[in-house]
Amino acid sequence: MGERRGRLAVYLGAAPGVGKTYAMLDEARRRVARGTDVVVGYVETHDRPHTCAQLEGLEVVPRREVGHRGSAFTELDVEAVLARSPEVVLVDELAHTNVPGSPRAKRHEDVEVLRAAGIDVVTTVNIQHLESLNDEVRRITGVVQRETVPDEVVRTADTIQLVDMAPEALRRRMAHGNVYRPERVDASLSSYFRVGNLTALRELALLWLADRVDDALGDYRRRHDIDAPWPTRERIVVAVTGGPESETLLRRGARLAQRAGSSELLAVHVVAGDGLRPAGEQRVAHVRRLVAGLGGTFHSVVGEEVAEAVVDFARGANATMVVVGVSRHGRLRRLVAGSTGDRIAALAGGVDVHLVTHDEVARSTRWRHPGPSPLSRRRQVAGWVGALVLPFLVAGLLQAFDETDQLPLAEMLLLAAAVGVALVGGLLPALLAAAVSFLLLNLVFTPPYGVLTVADPANLLSLLVYVAVATGVAVVVDTASRRAISATRARAEAETMGSLSASVLTGQDTAQAVCARVREAFGLTAVALLEHGPDGPRTLALDPPGTDPDVCAGGGPDGDGRAAAVRIDDTHELRLAPSTLRAEDRRVLEGFAVQAGLVLEYRRLREREERAATLEGAEATSTALLRAVSHDLRTPLATMRTAVDGLARPADGLARGDREALVAAVDGATARLERLIDDLLDLSRVTSGLVRPVLADRSLEEVLPTAVAGHPPGTVSLEVDEDVPLVRTDAGLLQRVVANVVDNAVRVSDGLPVRVLADVRPATVEVMVVDRGPGVPPERRTAMFEPFQRLSDTSPGGLGLGLAVARGLADALGVDVVAEDTPGGGLTLVLSVPRATAPEGAA
Repeated sequence: MGERRGRLAVYLGAAPGVGKTYAMLDEARRRVARGTDVVVGYVETHDRPHTCAQLEGLEVVPRREVGHRGSAFTELDVEAVLARSPEVVLVDELAHTNVPGSPRAKRHEDVEVLRAAGIDVVTTVNIQHLESLNDEVRRITGVVQRETVPDEVVRTADTIQLVDMAPEALRRRMAHGNVYRPERVDASLSSYFRVGNLTALRELALLWLADRVDDALGDYRRRHDIDAPWPTRERIVVAVTGGPESETLLRRGARLAQRAGSSELLAVHVVAGDGLRPAGEQRVAHVRRLVAGLGGTFHSVVGEEVAEAVVDFARGANATMVVVGVSRHGRLRRLVAGSTGDRIAALAGGVDVHLVTHDEVARSTRWRHPGPSPLSRRRQVAGWVGALVLPFLVAGLLQAFDETDQLPLAEMLLLAAAVGVALVGGLLPALLAAAVSFLLLNLVFTPPYGVLTVADPANLLSLLVYVAVATGVAVVVDTASRRAISATRARAEAETMGSLSASVLTGQDTAQAVCARVREAFGLTAVALLEHGPDGPRTLALDPPGTDPDVCAGGGPDGDGRAAAVRIDDTHELRLAPSTLRAEDRRVLEGFAVQAGLVLEYRRLREREERAATLEGAEATSTALLRAVSHDLRTPLATMRTAVDGLARPADGLARGDREALVAAVDGATARLERLIDDLLDLSRVTSGLVRPVLADRSLEEVLPTAVAGHPPGTVSLEVDEDVPLVRTDAGLLQRVVANVVDNAVRVSDGLPVRVLADVRPATVEVMVVDRGPGVPPERRTAMFEPFQRLSDTSPGGLGLGLAVARGLADALGVDVVAEDTPGGGLTLVLSVPRATAPEGAA
């Protein structure tokens, strides 16, 4: 059995109470009826009658008892299941976190052990417990799911069965008492189990499972080498070139996707030379943004043949339709070479092809000059001189030898001269060299000599072949030279782009860093980053610092002002001085501008996210404050009101002892209100950043006695030596920190004394507050410093602000607060206070 890995079957619940445990037990009963050895490892019935009835008759493996903090809990006994060695085991609540002291932290780890032993596992989990959906569930329901399971655990299950129920039906089931006890029904229906929440959770479950099914279908098609698309879901692929017609194609594809319902829109851009003018970085980036705005995804693929690349992508994506534009080429070219749309239609097979006309149709591209030579002026001049001189030198050298038939040798040498001229000067000088060489071959080396007449037809054919070969070689050499230079330039541009991108994306994403990097990379005099607003352009950064801003003023898209302008987005642009830029440099700068725009957008999004998180935290704090204040402020007020009413009675109707007790009650309630208000004010100061400590060298003997005062005798033990060195702190704030920590320790110690110690370290003095209370589990020690957090729902008094205020004030003082276990039980809070700086010259 150990050689076979057990299978995992998951019942995925769309919401609590839909019946996933019932469905799991129903499958177990069916398997038992078929003779399968099935046991129940762990099932939680929640005392639901129908679920308990399903459990009857099934073999149940006893659970393991685990003790924790004086209480006994039961968990899945993995070792007992392994000893029993069934074929199938039922394990409920896959996302469950085991009680501390268990062999493994999470239940899905227990399941992994069982599967490794060859035992099949049937389990359950709700959609809100998946790790990837945790934030979405919190935003929908307002409830943070503390127990989660990694998606990969569920995604790799052999079978996943969705257990679903209409929201109205689930609410009726709850109202009938089939899910929760009657006292919990009303609160649940009005909070977590609202119709909107249940509908959203149901949609999350369906979408998550749909993606899982789609992955499984893709795996099946790949395993069985199925290339033909299976139209299980509408996927529309739009082939875009980045040209002006791309927007029309994308919008048409988006409309087709909307008509098809829940379909996907995929834009594919093939990086290849298809005869069209290559799209620039700015235009491709615009297409990316448009695709994102339409709810689609953008994909770039490399292919030698555009039609084949598009069809291969569509088949790989299991697309049902390809949207392609009608060719922009003229009729003659379409007649001779065909069009990309026609070739896609011929190769598509079972994929529908939708041809879209646009305004660019029939605008044939005119023949364009190959452009200025990439060679330097010196090489071009050398090429023209060589074209005129080398043929005559070769002819002169051959004439020095008195040979009768020199035509073959002359053709070879003059061809070599033409190739040399092409290597040095490019195509046009090489063509001139070939023409001059043809004339010399005809006049000097072909009889009759001195005239342009060729007597022998074989010689005429030889001359024509020479001209054709020389011209072809010149074209090939020039093309290869251009491509080599282009490749070198492209590599340099890529290195520049990589360097610029790295400087921005690795943390140097300040406006000043962007300007400095651009200026250094292109050897510019000055670079400015401008932001256009309602009041006109504003300079965000200028490099070198201190440069006169007028140097980068007057920019225009064509560099017709004092500085050239490169647009980043609708509100930002780069101004570059001097204004004269090479076309290649402008292309690289445009590509970098796209990346710089994305970085600026990311920074804006991060700032918005930080502001949203701050507002969300403030809202949560306000909500928690209202909930806490409604109880904790009402209690002392009620005490004060009762005492005042008693004191207002006639003096002869109230005994002296009773009167003193009422006065003491008023005094205690007033002190409690003062503490609550002080905590709220301190919390407000901390969260608003208004705490400004005044640091000075202080002795702990000034701070600690006052901080621990006010407690009954025997509750706090101050054990600090007199030789403790001075600390660098604000005495008043540190006193408040220690007082809050000690108050919290006294509250949870249940009468046992709290010790306050001091331990001297090389750079700090550690003030330790040691209690013998119940302690705090490691996973809750971070949360206990958050506002309105209590050790338990029954902890006496307070809003749960003491430790939050202490942590905030400690952070302002530069004091680290760490929670540790107290040997023998309890919690120790360690405050690391910086030591005073030793005076200069001190030993």
